[in-house]
Amino acid sequence: MLGDRYSDLRQSALAGRITRYTLGSLVAAATSAVVFALLYVLGAGTTACSVSAFVAGAIPNWILNRRWAWKLRGRVAFAREVVGYVVVSALTLLATSVTTAWTQHQVQSIPAHHGIRVALVTASYLAVFAVLFVARFAVYEHWIFSGRSRIRAAVRSRRQVWSAARANRTP
Repeated sequence: MLGDRYSDLRQSALAGRITRYTLGSLVAAATSAVVFALLYVLGAGTTACSVSAFVAGAIPNWILNRRWAWKLRGRVAFAREVVGYVVVSALTLLATSVTTAWTQHQVQSIPAHHGIRVALVTASYLAVFAVLFVARFAVYEHWIFSGRSRIRAAVRSRRQVWSAARANRTP
């Protein structure tokens, strides 16, 4: 019975993180979409639009994920949180840049003044986020915002095993 309560509590905490992550991602996606579409209408290239929109969305995304979804406070674990977030973000940015450039190339036959071109290229930008949504949550949950470094623990464990093995050797 106690195991069931613990399992229910863990599941409800996970469900809360998923809900808060989803809402934070929607805020970031909306911010990114507005910036992307605005810059695209103003004539910026798809790579510049992707980079600018991505940065505009990444800032609220980081804050909402770290402080609200995962409820982390205090000192930032630079190697795990910041470097990990930058790596995941860079891969996502690369995917959005490639996808929007491809979409831009595909919609050249549509007249620019109809607005359909803007909608399609912006939709391709958002589609990348939709596709990567679950993968990013998993990386955030199990590595970046987990509150512990599995890599550091593995290295520490290896050192301890090696030290113990040395101590148990006979001269």
